[in-house]
Parts: sequence; structure tokens; C-alpha cells
Amino acid sequence: MATSVAPQPTDFSLDVMGRYVCNGLDEALASTDTAKHADARPFDLIVLGGGSFGAVLASHLFFNDTSRTHRTLVLEAGPMVLPEHTQNLPPQLNPGEVWGVPWNSDSPQTWNQRFPGLAFCPGGRSLFWGGWSPYFIDTELDGWPKAVTDDLTTPAVPAHNPTRSYLDAAAEQIGTSQTNDFVYGPLHEALRSRLYDGLRSRAGAGQTALVGNRGTPMTATQPKEQLLRELDAPLAVQSASPRPGFFPFNKFNGIQLLIRAARLAQTEAEQSVVGGPAERDVKKRLMLVDNTKVIRLERQGGHITKVVTNKGTVDVPAGGHVFLACGTVESTRLALATLPNAHGLIGRNLMAHMRSNLTIRLPRASLGKALAGIQELAVSTLFVKGVHTHTDHSTGHFHLQITASGVGAMGIDSEAELFKKIPDLDTLDRFRDLTDEWVVVTLRGIGEMTGDKTSADPRNRIALDHQGPQGPFDYGQPRALVRLEAQDPADPAGRNLALWEAMDQATDEIALMLANGGPIQYLGSGGWQNTPPGPNARRDTLSSTHHESGTLWMGEDPSSSVTDVWGRLHESDNLHAVGPAVLPTIGSPNPMLSGVALARRTGDHLVPQPLPPAPEAEFRYLFDGTDKSFSLWRGVGGGAFALIDGAIVPQPVGGELGLLYYARQSFSDFILRLQLRAGSVQDNSGIFVRSRDPRRPVPDRTDPTKLHAYVNQAWVAVHTGFEIQIDDTAAPDGLDKHRTGAIYDIDTGGVPGGQSYQRPAALVPGHWTDCEIEVRGDTYTVRMNGAQTTVFTNTDPWRGKPANADPASGYIGLQAHTGMVGFRNIRIKEL
Repeated sequence: MATSVAPQPTDFSLDVMGRYVCNGLDEALASTDTAKHADARPFDLIVLGGGSFGAVLASHLFFNDTSRTHRTLVLEAGPMVLPEHTQNLPPQLNPGEVWGVPWNSDSPQTWNQRFPGLAFCPGGRSLFWGGWSPYFIDTELDGWPKAVTDDLTTPAVPAHNPTRSYLDAAAEQIGTSQTNDFVYGPLHEALRSRLYDGLRSRAGAGQTALVGNRGTPMTATQPKEQLLRELDAPLAVQSASPRPGFFPFNKFNGIQLLIRAARLAQTEAEQSVVGGPAERDVKKRLMLVDNTKVIRLERQGGHITKVVTNKGTVDVPAGGHVFLACGTVESTRLALATLPNAHGLIGRNLMAHMRSNLTIRLPRASLGKALAGIQELAVSTLFVKGVHTHTDHSTGHFHLQITASGVGAMGIDSEAELFKKIPDLDTLDRFRDLTDEWVVVTLRGIGEMTGDKTSADPRNRIALDHQGPQGPFDYGQPRALVRLEAQDPADPAGRNLALWEAMDQATDEIALMLANGGPIQYLGSGGWQNTPPGPNARRDTLSSTHHESGTLWMGEDPSSSVTDVWGRLHESDNLHAVGPAVLPTIGSPNPMLSGVALARRTGDHLVPQPLPPAPEAEFRYLFDGTDKSFSLWRGVGGGAFALIDGAIVPQPVGGELGLLYYARQSFSDFILRLQLRAGSVQDNSGIFVRSRDPRRPVPDRTDPTKLHAYVNQAWVAVHTGFEIQIDDTAAPDGLDKHRTGAIYDIDTGGVPGGQSYQRPAALVPGHWTDCEIEVRGDTYTVRMNGAQTTVFTNTDPWRGKPANADPASGYIGLQAHTGMVGFRNIRIKEL
């Protein structure tokens, strides 16, 4: 069925967002069909999964590609659901609406089979969560490849002048570069001060050290204010604008990145071609295709050649790349089903986070004078890092996410006012009328698991379920089979459970710090109680964090890792993985920050922002192959002009002349150098010099007081400047004055006032030719590949005026006439 070209109505809404952001697979495949469109190009960057990290990667690839060399296709299994973070909608929605578990589990304990699964929609799980994104501390990166840790922790971007690490760049994107930028007030200050005092006076670290969010002990010598900031929460929310005129990023989610990239791709396409939706799709550099499930990949040797979906097959061109961004489990399934897995490593090292929750409440009176006279206490968010030394002297890591809220007598939700948009004054007024009696505090512990990379059949792993109870899953393919347990026979020291116990003990200790010797109550299964609840009442199942990771871990040695330091699978030359699957160790942080950082790093490696070579001495670029310099040119007349692979390519239409001119400046005497490329021997185009500003009317030759306004403004350049012709057929009459390298329509053959012309070597279609145009006074000299083709001296006072004689003249432009002649490396030296 063909994709509808118009937004479709439902019972409640009109799907404008989906239609103007997404494409159907039929549209995407048609845009690559050279039988329908001679200039069609394949998608050479194919991202499987449009969730949290697929969205980051795809948008970063798009924005990096300033020469518009690549086309990116995002294939997402689910439909467009929401255009931003859900905020106050039900976090899970209804079963089957968005969430699904496309794998089986053989974990012995039933509670470890309760995976929340995947959010099948563009943006993925980032639409439903996104809070806490702390940095790694140094010991959490032990065992990672040095090249990766260097890029994550020391200045590495931008490549030409590194000023920040990849983790820093990711923190800027998701809004954690400033901690607690929207949480403040008396309650926050009071609790933070208590926590600081408690950690500072803590009698010995014992086996577990409790430190700030960057690993700094509260006993360090830094100023107190700096240490207090270490206890602030690294929330993925930015409440202040990053620059004047911009809105704040607010709660981070991936869908906004995809929406922006898809709409900019559409705008580019509309400006680059004349025609309908099909012609515009050909020029669209990024397409998001939703409701399209990837079934399997096909390969020849180590090269992925096809992506097979439930709606059709996408060919992967030579030089193309495929990215696994379907979540850890599904990405691992595809890798297992596609590659030989000669070392048996794919699917090992499965990790998740161990999570506990402790909720306490403190009477507001116990916080002392700091809260006197304040009715509504609002919220506080705090963060503590834990480093535990095991009996075998290895280290384990956890952190505590602490949220607090002032509530009434019946309140139990410490996050009741956190991450909520308050859009109206009436709601604000109701908050002002609250009289908070209690402070409810939730301490959520997140602890790392240790992965098993060496066992032939590890306890925690992902495999293919060839013997599933219902046979192969979708479309004849086996499901993934997931086993995830905290107690691992391969870990005789019992580090996972020991860390979980240490994290729970630290949680109880910090709860007492916040109470500061005053009354404290704990929330248990039966309500408020005076003693801490036991493990079963506070510990979540392993799969509840959505943080499955590690099964495609990065490394330098193919015999001991699955992917290389850039995320490319060792057994393939063009299959890459992004997201938590590539983490060698999980550490305690939410994998959002590391996943974003590594996705951006992979994108920079495969599609680095082009840096044009420096032009010759005294020359400067008018067009260097990037969209920044392309934006300085303006089009008038018929047709359009596209930036494709670092070149300006005219898109003629119906024989109507078009012009693209450099609008930033006009020129007097100069040497202009550029490269041109014909697509076929019939192509016809030209380069205009010293023409009048096409936006202005042209004075009449017989009466300068009369101004002539052109219907097609491209003809202003023809009548007021001079064109260096590009046409090996010398249409329409075969005369040299209409041939490549000549000044168009100026007589040749030694006639008075004519040009001295010599034919250059024929243009070779598909190959670049150097062209140089020198204009000194009234003399025009043209050279092709270093050989002079013509010299001409102008005697017409109405044409070819320099800018110093007429500020409205002296413009340089390119012609859209017949065929698609490309232009690149346009640089000028003013004389």
C-alpha cells in the first residue's frame, strides 16, 4: 500500500506530526530508484532503531554532513507517538500501545523475567524517562580501551580544536552540564547542608566510600560551595536558555532531534529541486521511516549488503554503513543472527543495574529554623556516589539519587512536583496555598553488575531462542533468549550481591544523616514504620531499569571484544553498534550520558565535519563545499540549485534559465578559480562575472532614467555581465562563441571587438576540470586546466561594470540551463 501523501485523521486527532516528519518505506525506496530519477542516490547510512541513541546518532550524522555527501535512513519498528517527553501522561501507557518485549527469557526466577521491554516509537524510552545522568568516575572506566576513555574524559571535540571531552559534549546536549539548575530554595539548601555535614564527619570509609558526583570526598580541601555543588543532582533537564533567543532544552529526549533533522532535510530538498514530492524525496538527506520492523540482515563476507524489513528490502551500497540502535537485546539478536560469532563472544557480558528504593519522611519541624515561616517547601534533589571495595580488592560502584518534597499529612510521593510542567497561574496559586507538614525523601540506589566475558555459557547472556515454545518469532526468525541474574556462579566472591548489600547499608546511613538525630519514619508495605524495610521490600527486579548493556562490548582485540573502539563489529567492515550494548563495564551511571557521548563519537569518526584545504596564498573561498558557504549564495529564475557531495549542482527545469549568485559581495578586478564537472556531453551551463545585482531593475540603454524589471531575474546576468560558457556541443549552432571556455556570444576568429579563442580539450563527463577566470580592467582571460582558451577586451559601457564603478554590479553567478553541471572549490583573489 502506498503511503498517504496527506495527514490522516483519527477519532481524536489529525496526524500532522507523523506525515510531516516521517516517510513510508515505499517513498524511501522510490527516492533511490535511478530508473525513475537519474540523480537518485542510495542511503549509505542506515540506522536501525529510532529510539534514544538511534535518534542521537542519526541527527548527529545529518548535522555533521555539511557537504551533503550522505543520505541517512532511520528504520523504526513503532509508529510516531509523541513529539516530546510525555511529562504528565501515564509513563507506560496501556499494554500494547507502545511497549513490547520481543524476546524470551529463561531466567530461573520469574521476577527476573518481567522485562519492561522496548518503547516502539521514534524517541524510544527517552520519551518516558530521562532524569539522572551522572558522569563516570575514573575507576568505573577500568578495563575500557584507552582511546575511548581518553576521548570521553579529556578534550577531544571539535577535532580541529579540542575544547571539551565527549562526555562534556553529551552533557551539554542532554542538559546535565549544570547540576540542579532548576532546583533551589530553603528545603534543598537545608537537606544538602545536612548531607554535607554527615558525609564530612563520617567516621572512616570502611569498605564503602561515599563521595560527590564527580568522585570528590566531602573531606577534600576544595571550598565548601564547590563541594556542595558535588552533591547536586545531574538531571537531564535544562531550564535556562543556552544563549539569548533560544528556549531552554528542558527534559532531554531523542525525538526532538529527529524532528529537527527531518524537517531541515525537507526544507533543503524543497529549496534544491523543482518538482513534486517524489522529486523532493530524491534530494532528502534524512528520512525517518517508522512502523517498519527490521527482520534480518544479509551479508557477503563481512559486508552487510541488505536490510530486510517487514515492508521491503533496503540495499546497502558499497561504502555504506549500518548501525544497530535497536536496544541492547534486539541489537544483539541481529548481530547473532548475522555474523559468524567465531569467538562466541556476542551476547556475553550482559549487565544491568541493581536498584533499591527507600522512602522516608521527616517532620518539617525537625529541620529547624531554616524552614520557619515557609508554607510550601517545594523540592530538593541530591546525589551521592558510592565506591565499595570487595574482599578480593576489586571495586564496585553505586550511586544514590535522592529526591525530596514537602507534602501534607497523607503525602508519600517525593517526586510529586519534579519534572512536571506547570503551565498555568491557577496551579501555581494552589501550590502557594499548601501547608507542608512532612518532608518525604526517596533514596534510590543504582548499583553496577559485573559482566562475564569469558565463560562459554555465562549465567547472564543473550542467545538465540531456536527452541522457543512457539517456534521462530517474527517472520521465521528466532527471538532473543535473555538470562539475567544477580547471583552468578562465575563470581565466587559474590560481588553483585555484596555490592547490593553495601548500597542498601549506605542508603540507611544517609537516611539517618538527613534526619540528623531527629524523628524518622520509613515507608514499608503496610505504611509508615519506625524501622527500615528489608531487602524484599526495597529491591526492584534486575530488568526494571531498562539499562541492559554490555553484550557488544568495545575493545582493541577481536579475540576478547565484540566491537572495536569505534563500535564497529570486528567481524564486519560496515556494521556498527551504538547505545549501552557497547559498554565494557556498566558502572553505576544511567547509560544515557555515555550512550549519547559514544554515539556522537562514532558519528564523528564515520562522518567527520569536512575541513576544506586552505586556498592558495591571497585567495579565499566563496564556496568551500559546506552548507555554511552555500548559504551565502542566492537563486533567482527557473530551476534550483542543490548542494550535493560538496558541490553546487544546478537542477534545471523546462529550459527556463536559472541563476545562483554570490550575494554577500560584488567584485571589481579578480582571479576566480573553481572546478566544474559535466554529467554528459550535452550538458550546458555557464559562469557569470561582473553582472548586475539580479534583484534590482536594469536601466534602459536608451534612457537610463527608465528601469526595466525582469520577470525572470536570471536574465539580468545575461544582459549585464559576461558568461563563460560550458557546452562542448556549442549549441545551438556549433559556433566556437558558444563553446566551452568561450565568452558566450562574443564573436571569434579575429573580428574587431571579438575574442581570441582556442578550443580546450573536451570535457570528460564525470571528471572535474579546473577553470580560471581573470578579470583586469576590461580584459577577460579564461583558462581550462591551465591552458588559455580565450582573451577578450570589453568595449560595451553597459556590461561588465566593476563594483568600484557601480556598486550594483560586479556579481558572480552560476547558471542552470540544461543538465547538471557541478561546481566546487570556488575561490577568489581580488586584484
